[in-house]
Order: sequence, then C-alpha cells, then structure tokens
Amino acid sequence: MILTGEEIKKQVRKGNIIIKPFNHKNITTNSYDLTLGSEYLTYINKILDPAIENKYKIKKIPKKGLLLKKGDFILGHSKEIVGSKKLVPLIHAKSGIARLGLFVHITADLIDLGSIGNVTFQLYATKNIKLYPGMLIGQISFWVPKGKIVLYHGKYQNSIGPKPSQVHKDFKI
Repeated sequence: MILTGEEIKKQVRKGNIIIKPFNHKNITTNSYDLTLGSEYLTYINKILDPAIENKYKIKKIPKKGLLLKKGDFILGHSKEIVGSKKLVPLIHAKSGIARLGLFVHITADLIDLGSIGNVTFQLYATKNIKLYPGMLIGQISFWVPKGKIVLYHGKYQNSIGPKPSQVHKDFKI
C-alpha cells in the first residue's frame, strides 16, 4: 500500500518519516519531490572494479549549472535527508527531468527500512543536459511493509552528500 501525499505529511509530523528540510510545496499526490544537492561525485579510473575501492573526486555543482554530456555518469545527492524506520521508501525520477533524457536512480530505488541520510542519485545523461543545485530531480514514495521489520545498519547509513560504491566491502575473490 502506497501513502498519499497527505498521509506522508501526517507521518512526517508524527516522526515516522524523516524529511529534512521539509517543504510543503514538495508534496504531490502520492510522493514527495526531492531536490538536487550541491555536490557531485565522478570516478577517476577509466575501468571501475567492484573488488577494489575506486578513486573518485567530489565537486560542487555551479550555481550557473553543470553541463552533462551524452553518456556522462555522475553521482549526485538529495538536498534532503530522508528515511523511515516504519515505512519503505522508494526513489523515482521526476518525469519531467526523465523526459529530457536524464536517467535518475534507475537501479537501487528501494531504500532499506531504517536507512536515513541523503539519497545518492545515479545520474546518466542520454542527451546533453544542464543540472542545477536545488532543482527538482526525484521523488520519494513510502510503502507499508508486511512482516517483521529488521532495520538497516549497513555501510551507507547516515550518508551525507554523494556516496561512492562500497561494493568492494562485500566482494570476495
């Protein structure tokens, strides 16, 4: 069962959903609009290897915008800290930005119960596109779980800013 926008507001007031900062204008019919934070991450290596910690740089998104060229891939982040210990968050792209050819968070859209922090957006440009800090880029919906709740305590907990892959911590050769 998905929560409506009004129910999301109610659950934020009750403390069952965390969205900070919270803006009432970002509530939609059944989700909350997320904005793009001010930093992005690019990997340095030409070949990314899941068995090792890959090198990366974190840069600021200029206020005048960041031009992504077709085929560029970066990691961005939500301005908002989000999460819940009682409801399952799912991340989706805003349809308007997706219609401009930006793939936003196509994989790993399911946020674990108990995971709280900035969302790291996987951003892939299918066309040349400009991104601006604070622009609407994604949306989060909340679903009611069924069964025993076991909270997340993993490697991405309390993420601030764009978080690089930590898959190397799970990799066994």
